Amino acid sequence: MSLSIIVAMARNRTIGVNNMLPWHCPEDLKHFKALTMGHHMIMGRKTFDSIGKPLPGRTTVVVTRNTDLAISGCVVVHSLQEAIAACAGDQEIFVVGGAELYRQALPLMDTLYITEIQQDVEGDAHFPAFSMADWEETSRDARSQETPQPLNYHFVTYRRK
Repeated sequence: MSLSIIVAMARNRTIGVNNMLPWHCPEDLKHFKALTMGHHMIMGRKTFDSIGKPLPGRTTVVVTRNTDLAISGCVVVHSLQEAIAACAGDQEIFVVGGAELYRQALPLMDTLYITEIQQDVEGDAHFPAFSMADWEETSRDARSQETPQPLNYHFVTYRRK
């Protein structure tokens, strides 16, 4: 079983503002779908709220402190360790946010799939700092878009050394 993080973040590590993505990048959403399809996705409750529903073709595991929460179509757990256990049997498990879950998960991860937004962006949620010395870049695909907003970004994969 491989543990992976998938995240889009700005140069200043911003990943969100007001519980939403601070940019609109259709190709990043397609990239997210292609990587996560058929796998378990672990997310925090606020991230689930921002999406609003389980995503088709994937098992959604929601981590929450609320022991009374039940979400139709999702597996609800109360810790990252419980979430990983709920994904037993999957070849690759994706942690998809938010900031607190990324912070807890980062030391356990084997792979990082990062969409690097090539600018600083104001926001209130940030990806945790990590040492690049622990990671090897294995692929980078530079992209740009003009619509719905001008944006330069790179799809980058890092594997733990």
